Amino acid sequence: MSLRKDKEKVLGEIFTEEKIKVFFDYIPPAEVNADYHLLEKAYRGMRGENFSTFLKMFIAEGKDLNALGPEGKTLLQVIKSHRNGEEYVIALEAIGAK
Repeated sequence: MSLRKDKEKVLGEIFTEEKIKVFFDYIPPAEVNADYHLLEKAYRGMRGENFSTFLKMFIAEGKDLNALGPEGKTLLQVIKSHRNGEEYVIALEAIGAK
C-alpha cells in the first residue's frame, strides 16, 4: 500500500490530550484563516482517532469548522477528494462540518 506524502502512515505515536492541545498554538500565515489553518495542521499531523478528539476540543474553543481556506473551500470540501481522507471526512461530518 502506498500513501500520498501528505498522509504518510505514522506508527507508534501516542497523542495525549496535551499533545493534541499543542495544535492550537500554530500561527497561520497572514493570508490564511486561523481556524482553517488549525484544522489543516491537525488533519495533516494526526491519525483519524486523534483528529476526532481534536475536533471536539476545537468546537469547545468556539472555533469555526466551516472556516474557508485560501481556495475558498472548507477543509471538509478539500479532503473529500483525498484518497485517504475518508476517516477524517466522517469525523468532520459527524461533528457538523459542511
